Amino acid sequence: MRFIYHYPERHGSDGDVLDPGPLPEIAAAVERAGFDGMSFSEHPIPGARWLEAGGHQTLDPFVALSFVAAATRGIKLLTHLAVAPYRNPFLLAKTAATLDKLSGGRMILGIGTGYQKSEFYALGVSLEERNALFDEALAVLPMHWRGEPFSYEGLHFSARDVIARPRPVQDPIPIWVGGNSKLSRRRVAQRAQGWMPMTGGAQLSATARTPALGTLGELAAAITELRESAAAAGRTDEIDVLHSYQGEGIGTPAVDTDRHREALAEIEKAGVTWMIVSNGSYDRTETLEFIDAFGSTYLR
Repeated sequence: MRFIYHYPERHGSDGDVLDPGPLPEIAAAVERAGFDGMSFSEHPIPGARWLEAGGHQTLDPFVALSFVAAATRGIKLLTHLAVAPYRNPFLLAKTAATLDKLSGGRMILGIGTGYQKSEFYALGVSLEERNALFDEALAVLPMHWRGEPFSYEGLHFSARDVIARPRPVQDPIPIWVGGNSKLSRRRVAQRAQGWMPMTGGAQLSATARTPALGTLGELAAAITELRESAAAAGRTDEIDVLHSYQGEGIGTPAVDTDRHREALAEIEKAGVTWMIVSNGSYDRTETLEFIDAFGSTYLR
């Protein structure tokens, strides 16, 4: 199992999104500690009420990951997650391809349908069309990345005999789909390389407009079903699964290590291939201490 460090999210409107530490320094520490990747989420224009009620600030994930790429040599660069319906799919494809090209093939494009009404309205995107727009993106992204002429008729655009260069280094850039619904898993089985189920309880699932996943056994069953569906569709490649580890006390990684190791082993046994961890620090020193402690305890 491989591990991704998620840059801490600043909740509320107070403070600064970079309070957890400057990206080049944090990214270098993440790689030095033995993590396999780093990730950022996305909220380009969140509702003020949501932010004050516990929502979080974000950087633009692609710009942030470009800083990470420049400060590191080999770790993966994950959007966890970018909201695909917010963008024309050709712009999304170009941004991901550019980052993959400049980083030497390290991009993982984690995408979801989105859920925040005020953000859809502010961006002029129809919330009702989000699933159709998401499926358009899944169709267009690999066409764009092949670097060959193609045509595609979308809901709000018409691409006729277009071509995109440069090609990304990876063929294709891995697409990981977020969400707990059967539709999300079906999309992964048919068109994507990874699944990012949402954990965090029923309240978070309701806010994010996705079904709640209950026990680890239910997650394992969903993973098995997903991989069986992929095999039935003729897939022979491995489907990655990313899980967010939120074990009580993980903010102090060197304490109660046996319990955390047992929990991580059980999650891996369920079929998870990547684990994402973070800490709630708004302080550079605390962030660096967490990264080093987690690395020395579980990664090195």
